[in-house]
Amino acid sequence: MNARSRRRFLIQSGRLGAAALASSWLPSNAFANPLGRPIGVQLYTIKEAMQDDAAGTLAKLAKIGFREVETAGFGKLSAKQFRKLLDDAGLACPSAHLSFDLDNLNAAFDDAHALGAKYAASGALDALVMPKKPWSATRTMSLDEAKRTAEVANRIGAGAKRAGIQYTYHNHAFEFTDTGDGATGYDVLLRETDPGLVKFEIDCGWMTFAGRNPVDYFKKFPNRFPLIHVKDYLPAADKSASKEMRGAELGHGVVDYKPIFAAAGKAGLEHYFVEQEGPFARMSPLQAVQVDYDYLRSID
Repeated sequence: MNARSRRRFLIQSGRLGAAALASSWLPSNAFANPLGRPIGVQLYTIKEAMQDDAAGTLAKLAKIGFREVETAGFGKLSAKQFRKLLDDAGLACPSAHLSFDLDNLNAAFDDAHALGAKYAASGALDALVMPKKPWSATRTMSLDEAKRTAEVANRIGAGAKRAGIQYTYHNHAFEFTDTGDGATGYDVLLRETDPGLVKFEIDCGWMTFAGRNPVDYFKKFPNRFPLIHVKDYLPAADKSASKEMRGAELGHGVVDYKPIFAAAGKAGLEHYFVEQEGPFARMSPLQAVQVDYDYLRSID
């Protein structure tokens, strides 16, 4: 190596070294996030870890860089006790998945207030609308079921509004059954619920799995979707397996989130939560949410 080459090498090495050193000083959450909003996680993804050690698991999520969570139950704790764990970990809870009793809706809304949540969400309303219909990967939603679900959603939404909370409905795949004239059960829910009472949390994984595109809904129904679940899944190995969703870490499945976030931002998205379905064959759920976090940080 001649003197000129050696000098260039030393200068470049110094620059690279300084850059590497500077990056080592930055916390993991100092990088850009989609839409400039905190990255959240739906705690159902890591439900076993939460059951084993809720406080320790929440601290691990904060260390990864998550700043928001969406709850899926509180284990043996009360909502107030769970809020203390969130505060200790430095995590906010803008949305909570709750169980609703139509004869005592305030119980759920009291929990939402205790958590500091603005949104009270349901992961479908089967228990109230069609309790005798068993869950299955191939289940459907009839027009009558969609209409009855909309009625219940409006009732919950009205109670939520009185309590100063916003109710949101979270989808799976069965809502996208064709109920006639090309409309799906989900379309019926959007049409027959009061926009002032009922908002929607698009589970982008389930919607895509059902053959629909979240971008289309963001464009057609702006300001109805303040929340989304960011979920990916593996392509079906064969036609016989196409009815089951096999979860994947973000960026390792079939869903492209760049256009989804672009459309969601224009449609009024406020919060988004990573959620992954099982089975977790490649890594543990906590390792998976690290991969998910890194993916979201990379697509800004």
